[in-house]
Amino acid sequence: MAEAARKLGPAEAPLYREAPNNIEAEQALLGAIFVNNDAFYRVSDFLKPQHFHDPLHRKIFEVSAELIRMGKIANPVTIKTFLPTDAKVGDLTVPFYLAKLAAEAVTVINAADYGRAIYDLATRRALITVGEDMVNIAFDAPVDMSPQEQIEDAERRLFELAETGRYDGGFESFSDALKTAVDMAGAAYQRDGGLSGISTGFRDLDHRMGGLQRSDLIIIAGRPGMGKTSLATNIAYNIAAAYEPAQQADGSFEAKNGGVVGFYSLEMSSEQLATRIISEQTEIPSSKIRRGEITEADFGKLVAYTQENHKRPLFIDATGGISIAQLAARARRLKRQRGLDVLVIDYVQLMQGSSARAQQNRVQEITEITTGLKALAKELAVPIIALSQLSRQVESRDDKRPQLSDLRESGSIEQDADVVLFVYREEYYLRNKEPKPGTPEYVQWETDMNETRGKAEVIIAKQRHGPTGTVPLGFQGEFTRFFDLAEDSHLPERFE
Repeated sequence: MAEAARKLGPAEAPLYREAPNNIEAEQALLGAIFVNNDAFYRVSDFLKPQHFHDPLHRKIFEVSAELIRMGKIANPVTIKTFLPTDAKVGDLTVPFYLAKLAAEAVTVINAADYGRAIYDLATRRALITVGEDMVNIAFDAPVDMSPQEQIEDAERRLFELAETGRYDGGFESFSDALKTAVDMAGAAYQRDGGLSGISTGFRDLDHRMGGLQRSDLIIIAGRPGMGKTSLATNIAYNIAAAYEPAQQADGSFEAKNGGVVGFYSLEMSSEQLATRIISEQTEIPSSKIRRGEITEADFGKLVAYTQENHKRPLFIDATGGISIAQLAARARRLKRQRGLDVLVIDYVQLMQGSSARAQQNRVQEITEITTGLKALAKELAVPIIALSQLSRQVESRDDKRPQLSDLRESGSIEQDADVVLFVYREEYYLRNKEPKPGTPEYVQWETDMNETRGKAEVIIAKQRHGPTGTVPLGFQGEFTRFFDLAEDSHLPERFE
């Protein structure tokens, strides 16, 4: 038998392969923590109990962490009461094993190196799990699961692993949540304008919302012609133009101001979107740019603008009818490759659900899309701006200002959104009601038109962490550009 086994040659391999681990590194780190509790703070920002391979080591680290965070001392004497005393480690009881860890401890200086080794091996074990699942599902795939779905699922799990070192979710302690909240307040204090979120580039809107908050789903809704795409494009460009990277301790870059923007343009091509932005910034009407009715001076403006702005971190995906799963996979990829701070989708009703059952029921499909967008916002920790159409019932009312009940096809849009903004321009409706010149109605119409010309309202109909209300903005239709109106205190003095 032994001779037969020897003939296997280089292909010979053990029947059982143990998952990657380093028990000695785990023992050395725990011993260092016992000797000097400061060693815990060298690894606490990245190392969690689940990263330990040995279950007993997992429990020892967890108990030690709790004691140290409470301001108490963690050593073999204080933690042994929280561990099973009847358990055995080889021939040693748990109390003797703890004493042995402390006796053979390494110096505190090496603690971070041992912690990093434990973390890396835990990541390798997680990769093995993802890989095994991929192989097993591919061999024995369910009937209703296409290869594309499996790719998207594997990509999601790998992304989560790359981002957080874990892929199983779970509870977060209140102390961790408090630390995140304080960090956010600190970032707001240092950021231009003192905003907790990313500035939209519109003063009054930022004042009401505190900027665009991480993990928020922001719906911008309106009837056709109101300018919702223009507002989203303006915000996206403002954020990309204000981008100011700051290098972190680990060598990566994060946005100090502005941010990297991903724009899913399901309605317009990337060239049409770029033309809108060029028109907005150079004040050359987009209709003239498309028809080529521009002067030599205008063309010089276009070239100069292109040379100055071609490196703006604004990335456009113009794939039509994209599914929520495809959108999520591409957003994860963009975040890994280029970074991502804000995601814009124009617009929700042009997206598709992933499951065939959802596609048979439009309300169910929209529910799946909005739920998926909210989950993606939390997963990527970025604000997602999603545009939405409103139902035609707005047109049948005398007051055409939109309400939450006008959101089309599903109450899930209102339910899942953290913020709902309606874009409304009275001028649009008045222009279509022009009476016959010379009549008393015409005089009143002309007065109303003068009052509303070039003005728009952004109605904050819902906001989870701030007030609702209306923000007045200016609008230049020929350049598809919104802008802040001057404050009364900054207007020139008027004389009667």
